[in-house]
Amino acid sequence: MKRITIATLLLAYSVLSFAQSSVGSGRKQLFDYNWKFNLGDDSLARLRDFNDNAWRNLDLPHDWSIEGSVSPKNPTGGAGGYFPAGIGWYRKTFKVATEWKGKSVSVYFEGVYMNSEVFINGKSLGIRPYGYSSFRYDLSPYLDFNKENVIAVRVDNSQQINSRWYSGSGIYRHVWIDVTNPLHLADWGVAITTPEVSSKQASVQVKATVKNETDFPQHIAVNTRLLSGSFKDAGNNTTKVELPAHSEKEVTQIKKVSKPLLWTPETPYLYQAQIQVLKGNEKIDETKTSFGIRSVKFTPEKGFQLNGKTVKISGGCVHHDNGCLGSAAFDRAEERKVELMKAAGFNAVRTSHNPPSEAFLEACDRLGLLVIDEAFDGWRIGKNKHDYSVYFDKWSKRDLETMVLRDRNHPSIFMWSIGNEVVERNKPEAVVTAKMLAGIVKGIDSTRPVTSAIVKWGNDWESLDPLMAAHDVCGYNYQLQGAPADHKRVPSRVIFQTESYPRDAFANWKLVQNNNYIIGDFVWTAIDYLGESGIGRWYYSGDVPGEHWENDFFPWHGAYCGDIDLTGWRKPISHYRSMLYNDKEKLYMAVREPKPEPLEIKETWWSVWPTWESWTWPGFEGRKLDVEVYSKYPKVRLYLNDKLLEEKPATVNQEFKATFSVPYTPGTLKAVGVENDKEIESTTLQTSGSAAKIRLIADRKQLLPNGQGLSYVSIEITDKDGVLQPNASNRLQFKIEGPGVIAGVDNADVKDTDQYTGNSRKAWHGRAMVVIRSTHNAGDIKLTVRSAGLSDATIAIKALTH
Repeated sequence: MKRITIATLLLAYSVLSFAQSSVGSGRKQLFDYNWKFNLGDDSLARLRDFNDNAWRNLDLPHDWSIEGSVSPKNPTGGAGGYFPAGIGWYRKTFKVATEWKGKSVSVYFEGVYMNSEVFINGKSLGIRPYGYSSFRYDLSPYLDFNKENVIAVRVDNSQQINSRWYSGSGIYRHVWIDVTNPLHLADWGVAITTPEVSSKQASVQVKATVKNETDFPQHIAVNTRLLSGSFKDAGNNTTKVELPAHSEKEVTQIKKVSKPLLWTPETPYLYQAQIQVLKGNEKIDETKTSFGIRSVKFTPEKGFQLNGKTVKISGGCVHHDNGCLGSAAFDRAEERKVELMKAAGFNAVRTSHNPPSEAFLEACDRLGLLVIDEAFDGWRIGKNKHDYSVYFDKWSKRDLETMVLRDRNHPSIFMWSIGNEVVERNKPEAVVTAKMLAGIVKGIDSTRPVTSAIVKWGNDWESLDPLMAAHDVCGYNYQLQGAPADHKRVPSRVIFQTESYPRDAFANWKLVQNNNYIIGDFVWTAIDYLGESGIGRWYYSGDVPGEHWENDFFPWHGAYCGDIDLTGWRKPISHYRSMLYNDKEKLYMAVREPKPEPLEIKETWWSVWPTWESWTWPGFEGRKLDVEVYSKYPKVRLYLNDKLLEEKPATVNQEFKATFSVPYTPGTLKAVGVENDKEIESTTLQTSGSAAKIRLIADRKQLLPNGQGLSYVSIEITDKDGVLQPNASNRLQFKIEGPGVIAGVDNADVKDTDQYTGNSRKAWHGRAMVVIRSTHNAGDIKLTVRSAGLSDATIAIKALTH
């Protein structure tokens, strides 16, 4: 629940006041600005009068691990991408407004990785081990209205290894100050459901918990107003309530909405519930909660039905990092991940293996991406010495409740996941744990099914039937081929694949299409990520052999199994998968990297053959190259320099692929989709000349000067005619002028050990990327990119207040 949405705050220029060391008098206020940070441990840093003048000034969100160098000596190892970890402290000094006297003041952290302890003026408020949980503390008893106050946060990520992927370190999500009257709506106290949904009418049920923290009984009214797009009134209800002193009460209101705009991935319509607590004519408290009107149903006969219509899931798993930004959850970075997945044809995401940021879920709501919200990677038996298993017994109930309470109003969420590949899956206690966790979820939200990702190598899935039965929907990791046999044994089971190998896209698609009880597939993964170093790796003869990511493949420090790389470029497998599930894209061409004889290319479990959008292969003249064309047209013709080479079928019998063996000759390669003997659509690859120019493309030309705005600038090295030079690996130098900073640099090569923060990066396959972050000043930002032997390139971005 948000008293003011992130988007609203970031659009408001007033947030700039937080760059100063004072806090205003609004309700919910962003608390990200003007923190002090120091890497290292000092117990005295908790004290108010501690001297932090030598500490670094920064704004949140912040991840200190991404600022370091990858090294095989770092304790995170291959699992954590060989990044540094350790212990760090954050401090923020602030004054409080006199209007806060007599009010409830709390600090809300969306996520701190990990083992955080928060202090106010030297007083410890509490510890939260799990780095993905949101939490808040009451500051009211400890605030000093006459002096400056200090919040200090100790973050301990030193106990390694505690994660199987890159976690990042620090206060990597937003922090807020929340100010309410003693009579107010409870934190996460609004629950919105839509029990009845049709195109003609829907019922919206709003439950609001009101708290009276005064010493007297209170007579109040709760008013709920529903608003549709453009803030059009969709109805309101008012309920009178009597609250005894120091009590709370849940108020339920139901409103009928005629001709509702239904939420789907294609039409992600959102409504807003404005809930006010009124005492007489005075507004005591107010929340604004976005929601969608939609229904979900799961049956083996009709699969997953959204608003009564069967939907097949084309899903992707994602970890929480943002590539060169590390785990820092800037709103724009989280939104961009959703945009990339939508553009790649996905309609669903699994937040493997932890709750995501609030900004990510808000983007899924707004842009239309179904979500499986996942709580844990494991339960009581650990996968690493210092992972969540250490905290499970004490903290799992609270962490799971936090996830469901925080996220339950998001229409994008259609399933809750309670775990992933738990080690104890074959033991009876796993069934007990699953039932316990599912019960916690259902106690808060019974409108969505509970699932988890289950794996078993081999064919003996029958032994897992008791564990499967503790779930509403059963997630299979990498074993969807066993679903038909399981369906015969347990016909009531609803099945989907929670993780799959990228190369199995067609086989999985076919299983999904041909069996109603299989609702979809989630590939591992949608987007490349840091850590789990070596997943998706291919290698050449003579390199260190090995299939599994647990081996040491340094300098590999990330996973290359994503459909989308770390710069946002869609790999060929992405275009193929999208074609299987969608009709928006019908023709694509790429070339399989030839074996560098006498060496061979070796694949691994999560890899696909390295394939590139390139017809530039110097040294291979006259040698046959495999050209792959993915097509939804029944036939494909291939031309080289306007000469027809061959026509081939590309139907479902050919798995929508046509592969041509073509002797390499520089020029223009053209693939044409053919239907009824007519050439309908074409795509080309052009041989590039020598690298000559740098092309810059920014996804945002205007940013708000709020310290949070991001512009992703793609860098392409081209020949003199503007054709991408796919073999270019030039060293690039970056210079920024004006009110902006370089937040990160990348080239998608997870073997490149250059730092992700800096002013230089090599191109990889002709591409690189710079992420520009706004400061707190308006003006013109200019990025200049230079490389020896190439013409300089510049791009202008404006930081504007409106």
